Amino acid sequence: MSEKCPNCLSGRVGRNNYGKKTAGVVGASAGTYGGYAAATAGAQAGAALGIVAGPVGATVGGIGGAVIGALLGGATGASAGVILGDVLDERVLDNYRCLDCGYSFSDDAGSPGR
Repeated sequence: MSEKCPNCLSGRVGRNNYGKKTAGVVGASAGTYGGYAAATAGAQAGAALGIVAGPVGATVGGIGGAVIGALLGGATGASAGVILGDVLDERVLDNYRCLDCGYSFSDDAGSPGR
């Protein structure tokens, strides 16, 4: 991209990144929920193994498994969402905005603005 506004030819152009932001939040939320749900089964297994250390070990093993699963799921979902959002920003949305005239446009300067 030439980094110039096709409307006013200004060099002051910024990126909106709406797709990246939105898909990242949705991915993180879905990943956290999915990770927690999957980790619940893991927490039961951790609690069963923790019984060897007594009731406190079972509780710590169960809670630790659920928390770690939710955190890993959230991080994985956010990463996938950001990648998908970046593709949306670059190929579908008018990701660039002129900071002087407010014109929105995509990498293809011939597309109509919003």
